[in-house]
Amino acid sequence: MNITHLEHAIIAVAFQCLLWPLVGRWVGGSLIVAVFLGREIAQHEYAGGGPNHVAYLYGLFHHWSLDSSFDVLSPAVACAVLALIAPGSPVWQTLKGRRTNSVSRSQP
Repeated sequence: MNITHLEHAIIAVAFQCLLWPLVGRWVGGSLIVAVFLGREIAQHEYAGGGPNHVAYLYGLFHHWSLDSSFDVLSPAVACAVLALIAPGSPVWQTLKGRRTNSVSRSQP
């Protein structure tokens, strides 16, 4: 893992937060992850000689390394974690409900 994976995760979360009010937390995260995926596919097409010299799906199947996989997976994981733990999510509501129940039981 190198610094670009962390950079991609930070950029993805920042754009997810910007898109959140417009389209929601899951769609915002999906859009930015799609941008990173498209970027990686384009880089792989150019590694194969450019889009005019390779088949249509060439970048999707060739030249993938662990590094390029993490360039897509790190933003995907970061956006998914943010969407899961953000206020209003089912995880957040469950934790809030547990906290409320434990506080109400402890009061006389």
